[in-house]
Order: sequence, then structure tokens, then C-alpha cells
Amino acid sequence: MFQKIQLLLEMIRFSHTLFALPFAILAAVMAWNVPAPTTLTDMSPDLASSEEIAQILAFRWQELVGILLCMVFARSAAMAFNRLVDQKIDGENARTAMRHLPAGTLSPRTVWLFTFVNSVGFILSTLLFLPNTLPALLSIPVLIVLLFYSLTKRFTSLAHFWLGFSLMLAPISAWIAIRGEIVVLDLGDLLPPFLLGLIVLFWVSGFDIIYSCQDADFDKKARLNSIPVLLGVGGALRFAALCHLIMVGLLFLFPILCEQLSQLGWLYYTGIVAVSLLLAYEHSLVRPDDLSKVNLAFFNVNTIISVGLLILISADLLLV
Repeated sequence: MFQKIQLLLEMIRFSHTLFALPFAILAAVMAWNVPAPTTLTDMSPDLASSEEIAQILAFRWQELVGILLCMVFARSAAMAFNRLVDQKIDGENARTAMRHLPAGTLSPRTVWLFTFVNSVGFILSTLLFLPNTLPALLSIPVLIVLLFYSLTKRFTSLAHFWLGFSLMLAPISAWIAIRGEIVVLDLGDLLPPFLLGLIVLFWVSGFDIIYSCQDADFDKKARLNSIPVLLGVGGALRFAALCHLIMVGLLFLFPILCEQLSQLGWLYYTGIVAVSLLLAYEHSLVRPDDLSKVNLAFFNVNTIISVGLLILISADLLLV
């Protein structure tokens, strides 16, 4: 049993949950510390009294546990489903032929059960946010978006952006889970997590394009779609650089466009400079004629970026 669990965690690369999880936690830190929109203070006290708003924005361990469980269950379900629908493709690709399903170390039945259990776990975890019912109501649509990513490369070259959109939902969902009533009263309250989500979208899409360059030749033969197939490896790397340039631009605009985050200071901008340097280093590792360092660029650098932004922005918000 323990060996099978270890194999399942290896299959979904459980350790790489660090990519999206820091942005969900960051959105939670923002949701607990960013003031409500000024428009709410003008409403009737029956709709949004200062006491009610303060209660919504108060830190609760239950919400943090809910966010962690939702992230782990949702990502595990999505990764397992990806391995299931790509089993035949993975078996034909020399780079992925030794993955657990094509290699036979795990059975499809086991992985289907694992996918189902994690999907149910994700939906049940949203109940931790009650009496806020929005997470539970949105859980199935969000899960469908996450699972559907695995099918996108069969019909569009923009599959990387579907993955980016899937991870974009992490900060938005965490924000809604904490500030549900405020969001309902004023949709403008969604601007901070939406912009943070856009940052995630362009960041993820860019590094996924870099990662998929490894399979450009195979994808073309298998009639699968990707930016490297569409533009060639050289063009794809330049396109990925553009995505990351947009990400850095959005990071600079973030506190300018969000009135509630205008207090972000030198720690935040230090983080942006660090991210810019790390992204430049990431792109320096990969060249059209040398993709041997893709894994270093994909896993190590991006983990540092996500965790680093969480630490610096959270510190900036909490130390004000």
C-alpha cells in the first residue's frame, strides 16, 4: 500500500505543487489584510457593517487548511487525469515512455480511483469555507476547467494558456473563498486577485512553452498542437520571453492599478527585480540548439520565483 502511494505521488510530481500553491496562499494573505473597497463603506449598514467586514477579513486557520486541501486535491486530480488521457501518447514518446502508466508500474484502474478520490476530496474541502457557499458552488466548474486542460493540445496551440488559466484560478478562488460576501456586494473587489491571476497566467504559459520545446519534433509527428510546433523552437522561446516580459510588466502595474495595494513598498519592488533576474537566467539556460537544461529552468527557477514572491509580498503587507 505504501509503495503504491509513493508511486502515485511520484506520478503526479507531488513536490511540484509548489508552483501554484504559493500564489493561492499569497491571495489569502492579501484577502485577510487588504481593506474592503471604499464603495462598501457607503452602503447601508444592513448590507455591510464595519463589524461584518472586519469579521470576514479576520484570519481563520480553517480557511488556510481549506485552501491547502483544495490546492492539493485539485492539482492531484488534474495531474492524474492528465496521465490517464495521455497514456498512449506518453508511451510513444521516448522522453515519457517510462512514466508510470505506460511502463506498467501503475494500473489505469488505480489511477482512475486516485483521480476520483482527489476530485471528491477537492469538492468536500470547499465545505470548510461555509457559511460562504461560493467555493462549493464553483468547485465543479473549476474542476472541469482543470481536467479539460489535458485534452487541449489535441485541438489548439494555445494549450499552454489553458494551463496558465487553470493556475490563474488559484489566487482568484482563494480570494473568493475568504471574501465571498464582499465579492458579492462589490465585484470590483476581485481586481487584486484577477491581476495576480494574470501574472500567474503569463508566468505559467511562458515556462510551459519552454518545457514543451523538448517534445516539438514528437508533437509534430503525433499531430499534437503547441507553440513550438506552430512557431518552431526558436520562435517558441522568443514567445515565452514575451510572456514573461508581460508578467514583469503586470507586476510593476499591480500596486498602481489596485488602490488597496498602494502600500506595497521596497520589499515588493525588490521581489520584482529578483523575479526579472531569475527569468533572464531561466531563458539563458535554454537555447534552440541546447534543451539539456530545460528541467533546471522549469523546476528549480520557477519554484524559487513562486516561493520568493509569496515571502516578499506577504512580508511587505504584514509589516506595514
